Amino acid sequence: MKNALLLTMACCCVLALQSCNRAVSIPPVSHPDSGQWESLFADDLSNGVYPAGIWTFEGGVLTASKDQCIWTNKDYDNFIIDLEFKTDDGTNSGVIVYCTDIGNWIPNSVEVQIADDFAAQWAKADKTWQCGAIFGHLAASRSMVNKPGQWNRYTITCKDKMIYVMLNGKQVTAMDMSLWTSGKKNPDGSDIPSWLNKPFAELPTHGHIGFQGKHAGAPIYFRNIKIMEIIEIQ
Repeated sequence: MKNALLLTMACCCVLALQSCNRAVSIPPVSHPDSGQWESLFADDLSNGVYPAGIWTFEGGVLTASKDQCIWTNKDYDNFIIDLEFKTDDGTNSGVIVYCTDIGNWIPNSVEVQIADDFAAQWAKADKTWQCGAIFGHLAASRSMVNKPGQWNRYTITCKDKMIYVMLNGKQVTAMDMSLWTSGKKNPDGSDIPSWLNKPFAELPTHGHIGFQGKHAGAPIYFRNIKIMEIIEIQ
């Protein structure tokens, strides 16, 4: 498969990470040691863009009381984001990358899905709505999310039009955005939700990073949110 070939080729590409002496493969072969990486959000959320009174960051845990997103005020290009998340019964949330319009983010970004795959409504949903998927576009290769109440780890790599998702130690998704030339049909012929009508091949590969809040009536929790921008070795 073309995606598999691209993944293999990308694994051979070694990149240096800003402010880090070690080199890592892209995508990483395991969750990185991100302890010295930059925190995506300040403890007081002063570098975040979000509605007042909805998002809180207490005891190292970020969560929201309503279905509103929080965004970085910085525009990111190539990067690796490493974080932990915890679902509740029925959680449906996401990590949003390459967002160029936070006021109309749904068609103008890429969402890496977070879901409680153990809940009936998501277990029976389309695979592209389940945890680890690129929402509405590409299903994860396997279900790796833990049961509600247990922490999970995501390492999401965004390098130009390639997006890689590692969940709980397994690479579950690899997407080449350039293959998504239609806003109606995925490359495999399946339908794209009508509200995601911009072809990924045409989306810019930079933008704000965001987290979806208390969507579908169930909370979501994040912690240890770290980011490292990628600089290619010449």
